[in-house]
Amino acid sequence: MDLENLNIPAINQFASLYIEQKEPVTSFFHYNINQSDVYSQRMEDLAAREFPRAELTDCIAGYMKGLPGSREVNESLAKLKNDAVAVVAGQQAGLLTGPLYTIHKIISIIKLAKQQEKELNHPVVPVFWIAGEDHDYQEVNHIYLEKGNIIEKKGYPERVSGKKMTSDISYDRNVMKNWVTEILKTLGETPHTKKLAGELTEMIEDQNDIVRFFAHFVMHLFKDFGLLVIDSAYPQLRSLEKHHFHHLIEGSQQITNAVLEQQGEIKRNGFNTQLDISPDAANIFINLNNERALLEREDYSFTEKNTGSVISAAELLSMLEKTPENFSNNVVTRPMMQEWLFPTLAFIGGPGEIAYWGELKKAFEYVGLKIPPVIPRLSITLLEREVEKKMDLLGLSLSQVLMNGVTEVRERYWESIKLPSLEIEISELEQMMQKKYEDIRDKTARIGHGLDQIADKNLSIHLQQLDFLRKRTDKALRDKHDKTFSDFAKVDNCLRPSGGPQERTWNVLYFLNKYGEDFIRNLTSLPMDFDGSHKVVYV
Repeated sequence: MDLENLNIPAINQFASLYIEQKEPVTSFFHYNINQSDVYSQRMEDLAAREFPRAELTDCIAGYMKGLPGSREVNESLAKLKNDAVAVVAGQQAGLLTGPLYTIHKIISIIKLAKQQEKELNHPVVPVFWIAGEDHDYQEVNHIYLEKGNIIEKKGYPERVSGKKMTSDISYDRNVMKNWVTEILKTLGETPHTKKLAGELTEMIEDQNDIVRFFAHFVMHLFKDFGLLVIDSAYPQLRSLEKHHFHHLIEGSQQITNAVLEQQGEIKRNGFNTQLDISPDAANIFINLNNERALLEREDYSFTEKNTGSVISAAELLSMLEKTPENFSNNVVTRPMMQEWLFPTLAFIGGPGEIAYWGELKKAFEYVGLKIPPVIPRLSITLLEREVEKKMDLLGLSLSQVLMNGVTEVRERYWESIKLPSLEIEISELEQMMQKKYEDIRDKTARIGHGLDQIADKNLSIHLQQLDFLRKRTDKALRDKHDKTFSDFAKVDNCLRPSGGPQERTWNVLYFLNKYGEDFIRNLTSLPMDFDGSHKVVYV
């Protein structure tokens, strides 16, 4: 593998300005990540706080029991129990790990933790926070595959009814194995397929819900890097969070007001906001009848949105004491809960996460916290050598393809091979026929008996035939140059699939199947710096 750094603008203006640490965006955060002493400052701030280290470590170890382990994982647990700080990232549990950016987040926390452990001369561990409490199953129940010249969505066939937390969604082992087998068949047989299929079968058999399957696959790939994982919906973790939920319930109105106030400030500076939050939002979910319901606050009572049931604050706090596992955070309160639990040296986020964390500054301040240094995750494109060769043959610039795809160049190529004289002759013939048929229609209209309509129909048939000739000519021309158009499609599918970044569509399984188990180790070992550049990895 070889590495190249490119300057590719971030998806949104807010994230671009944040990466460059420019105002007004920097004012929405507590730390300037480009200052050389930002991590030392953060260490001082963390030293003034207390964390439930022993309980948290036992909780993580309990969750990770039954997942692939290693000496490095045990070392990370021991470090966290003593005085280590953490580099944290989080994501929903996508099937087969979901889009590549999940893998890139994990690589980011591993690399930043290792880098800062050396710089600070202090233990730093990578922690991946799985958002198992989320209930948007449609976001995680599929992957995308290349079939021929198109990208197809391959959905998992089992249905889920209601708003279940992802952690509560189990799968039929036979259905999952058949689904994975179909995916591997689409990817094609390689020297690595049999081993990969066997490993996936074992994972499917060992687990029975999609979050544990996700966690198992992630640890299978990254256990040797000392990665720690925890499901935000893990009941033992909920017990640790119980007294923090008290603060969130009691201060729910003030937290919402703080977010709305921060959003107003962001809008006044010309940016759109990411979080859709109502003035009545309590920013907490509760599980009732095996469904996740969002709470809204009105004075001293709460309404759960699924049924409209009203719960008093006293009743809600009583429920919290008895069954804390039924409570969960939303996008506003999860970052705060994470900050209360973990001695977070830095949080790794994508462009969208950076934008919405900036909306939480005043809410963090209300609960007595600071937003940790938010570090943009490593943005990576994997460029296979065969795709690079196609780009060279087509005269395509890598940076242009990454930003805009191949559409413009492909259209220029198409115009260059078309026969303009043929199109001119067909168009002239159409115009001539339309003019002649105007005369014919005038004459037939005088005769009557619907002949004018017959003339119109007759013209329509001729025009359809000419259009058919045009399309067949175009198709014959495209078929003649099929190899070139297939090369355009391959480049576009690999580097700019569906008009977006590769890391938002492609799944790691393609690369594991093609290049084997060393692929992740080699990728993670590359010397990638957190300098805001886009990483192109030549495979």
